[in-house]
Amino acid sequence: MAMDEAVVQLTDPRALRAVAHPTRLNLLSVLRRDGPLTATQAGDRIGESPAGCSFHLRQLAKWGLVEEAGGGRGRARPWRATAIGHEWASRGPSGEPDEARDLLTRVVVERWFDESLKWVERRREESEEWSEAAVLGDRMVYMTTGELEELNRRIGRMLEPYARRVTDRAARPPGARAVTFIQLGFPIDADEPLPGPD
Repeated sequence: MAMDEAVVQLTDPRALRAVAHPTRLNLLSVLRRDGPLTATQAGDRIGESPAGCSFHLRQLAKWGLVEEAGGGRGRARPWRATAIGHEWASRGPSGEPDEARDLLTRVVVERWFDESLKWVERRREESEEWSEAAVLGDRMVYMTTGELEELNRRIGRMLEPYARRVTDRAARPPGARAVTFIQLGFPIDADEPLPGPD
């Protein structure tokens, strides 16, 4: 499977905890977008030392998320991501809640919202076209679990042609930029009051 189609499934609680580190998530992001990169190049992009990046890259490699791209020696070895994404189940193999899964989910959701707030802060500096094209909104709907799963699959299929551009720079049309597309769909507590005017 090509990297532009591959998604690493994280199942080992140790892997989930390893990936739940902000520096490692930053490294995965920059390698997917700009890789292959050496530890020094990656460190320059994310504001970390080459030694620190080298350590974190080796930790990610243990779980199959990055690999050496070939060539170079020591910290001058380039690394690449093995997939465009990673996924993990919300519960353990026996269906029980799992602390490691919850930790990674919490770290990733916090990262998404941090990125969203950064967009809100800088969108005045963006062109009108990008400001208007950005997707910000929410809708309440009533769905079954099967319908929600099918909606997720359909959105995934719609995004596939764009995901291939992450690794194929030649496929990016003029004016294309990296875009974070966040999917959230979860049941709400029906007993909670809806937000409204005070």
